[in-house]
Amino acid sequence: MKRPSLVLCAVLATAGCARLAQLDPANVPHVRQAAPPDGWAAQAGGTRGGAEAPAANVFTVSDAAQLRAALAKPVEGGRIVQVNGIIDMSEGRPYTNHADQSKRGRVVLPSNTTLVGLGTRSGFIEAHLLVSKVSQVVIRNLHLRNPCDVEPRWDPKDGDGNWNSEFDAVSVVAAHHVWVDRNSFTDAPFTDDRQPLGNGKAMQCHDGALDIRDASDYVTVSYNHFALHAKNMLIGASDKAEGDTGHLRITLHHNLFEYIASRAPRVRFGQVHLFNNYHVGDRKHPAYPHGYSVGVAKQARIVSHANAFEIAGARSCRDAIKPFASGQDAGSYSDAGSLLNGAPLGACGAESAPSFSVPYRFAPLAAADVPAYARAHAGAGKQDIQAEARH
Repeated sequence: MKRPSLVLCAVLATAGCARLAQLDPANVPHVRQAAPPDGWAAQAGGTRGGAEAPAANVFTVSDAAQLRAALAKPVEGGRIVQVNGIIDMSEGRPYTNHADQSKRGRVVLPSNTTLVGLGTRSGFIEAHLLVSKVSQVVIRNLHLRNPCDVEPRWDPKDGDGNWNSEFDAVSVVAAHHVWVDRNSFTDAPFTDDRQPLGNGKAMQCHDGALDIRDASDYVTVSYNHFALHAKNMLIGASDKAEGDTGHLRITLHHNLFEYIASRAPRVRFGQVHLFNNYHVGDRKHPAYPHGYSVGVAKQARIVSHANAFEIAGARSCRDAIKPFASGQDAGSYSDAGSLLNGAPLGACGAESAPSFSVPYRFAPLAAADVPAYARAHAGAGKQDIQAEARH
């Protein structure tokens, strides 16, 4: 028996009534999944997002008004929001200024929510997703164009002067139990080499792709494809954020980082586990020249297993793994089995022993097998998640 559509008029003043199609979740089992056991998100009770949502709280949305209504509706027992197609959060009306972009482009995810793309080509443009001061959030199978700030700001004190912007594709802020899985992030088609010049430098309009900060905890980032971006992922946003100590327990596994200039990721304070990630870069790339992949910043504790780095022009391990602190603030990085351009990565001047014990079981592939596997499985629209819906 088909369930009737639900019509909500909570956004009548701004967007008219939004029609949210209810689906029988028995027909879409992949939206009921929990974070798998091989990551921090499975610890301390696990991460299920909206997996327990009753049928009345499973919605399909195809435009910005429907999305806002689905996320704003008070619910009990969690919610599942399925994105059908590409949603333009600007609704075809260009943002007029920073404040306008901040308001209309923001997508705020409540606790106990699964946001998932349907099919092979669903996601967002002109959007910035915010997971702030909540828990139990799952984001899966979405194509995400990294937002371009319409009013980047010049900071003369940033190095020798630089343009800075706001808005990440996804921001995880003071949140816990979050699973970000099988999404694709990119600046394209608005890559950095297309930006106009100001004060002699390109007016950088992109900030992060996925930033995790403010003592967020129990997060797994898996099977994502990050492409064509400069400052990709911060874990811990400031050296002054001493409250991050003991938090930022995060796993990155089976992600593809392709022509990412830096921050894949850059870590402060956290206990971060990296395994079977594939990094592709070029130190002479015309838009995103590779500076480093993993940044080991203040008091970072990073344990690495069997990652693969293919960086054209890389001279040594330090071109892949870069320390940012020394003395008592120095971070630690230990590795087993990773490769740089087909050769053992080496010690990178890092600790020989892991700085923490990974608390879950995991079975990494050999690093030599990672490139083909990541190409086949990382990113939105891959067969993996589609097959799940048929079983």
